[in-house]
Amino acid sequence: MGKQTVIRARVLYDGKKKLTEQTVIVEDGKIVEVSKKALKADFEGFVTPAFIDAHSHIGMFRDGEPDGESEGNDISDQFMPLNDPLNSIYFDDRAFKDAVDFGVLYSCVVPGSGNLIGGRAMIIKNWAENRKDALLKDYGYKMALGFNPRSTGSWKGKRPNTRMGVYSMLEEKFDKLLIKKEKAELERDKKLIELEKKAKGKDKLSAKEMVLEKKNINRCFELSFEPEELIMLDILAGKKTAKIHVHKEDDVLYLIELVKKYKLKATADHTGDVFHKEIFEELAKAKIPVVFGPLGGIGGKIELAHAYYQNAELLMKSKAEYGLMTDHPVIWTPNLRDSLKFFLIHGMKDEEAISVITYKNAKILGIDDILGTVEKGKVASLIVWDKEPLNLAAFPKMVMAEGRILRKK
Repeated sequence: MGKQTVIRARVLYDGKKKLTEQTVIVEDGKIVEVSKKALKADFEGFVTPAFIDAHSHIGMFRDGEPDGESEGNDISDQFMPLNDPLNSIYFDDRAFKDAVDFGVLYSCVVPGSGNLIGGRAMIIKNWAENRKDALLKDYGYKMALGFNPRSTGSWKGKRPNTRMGVYSMLEEKFDKLLIKKEKAELERDKKLIELEKKAKGKDKLSAKEMVLEKKNINRCFELSFEPEELIMLDILAGKKTAKIHVHKEDDVLYLIELVKKYKLKATADHTGDVFHKEIFEELAKAKIPVVFGPLGGIGGKIELAHAYYQNAELLMKSKAEYGLMTDHPVIWTPNLRDSLKFFLIHGMKDEEAISVITYKNAKILGIDDILGTVEKGKVASLIVWDKEPLNLAAFPKMVMAEGRILRKK
């Protein structure tokens, strides 16, 4: 048995509900017990799971650096699925330390939204010293609809200046790729049938030769696609999630049509300009989760003309599954918690609000099996607060990441 850390929670927000007078025992990086046992505690206070930012550009648009040195967007082409945001992150960005200070220990980092497909979406550990141990999960891909991909006319590659042009370009790309895949499958299947016939002829192949021939045929099928095409085929097969940047209601409705047409596995990221509850209900019907935000900033473009803080109430009262983002640096990462006030003022309970940036974000990101709640068997990433965590003056007394104490006050 390893060394145990005992945490006494006067109030425990476990990611789903609110409990009082709980003892959390941590050992070897895991939570091994949550109970009412009265034990001598190493730390005591108000306890929550670590916070998770479901959409961020932290480390790419860096604190204290001019915009010209940022690495959030690559202007080379509209379709850049091979881009990996880890290759543009510097972990000495001061924003990481600030994030950890306020308990935001994980971020889903994505490229910017100037391209139809900007690159990968990676879930990282914000306390990592460098990229070596930073990656938690290769989650999916970043796509963009609406104003952003049509506003980058000065960038390289084909750049339509209307949404109809951008969307037709996207669908043409997908349709051509699906046609190419179908042709390649027909050719592969033809060769496999010929191989089966050959196996029954007088020059019968051995079992080992058959295995090798089949392997070669399937490998030739794979080699008929470029690397970026293989990635897009994974998106079209629903193997990875497409985090799709979208704001305005008509673009959200197009997103729903796109998801249905190509059977994408997707989230609607932002939806800031959705100001009718019915649109959120359409997302709910289509089973497309919302990664909402950023909340608390100034709308810097026309497509955010209806990005009212009151829209949070519409989302809250809809049947849509949702989490919350900062879109750092649009909203400073520690303000993920502060953004919950827009739900609280519309009647959300404290435990439900904490759940939005813990369990609900973890569920959307597919990491709720290890993170997002304080319960036995989960990874011990949690925060001990000096006050109720939604108090404006609350500050972590202790921040723990996977059993390691990062900071104590």
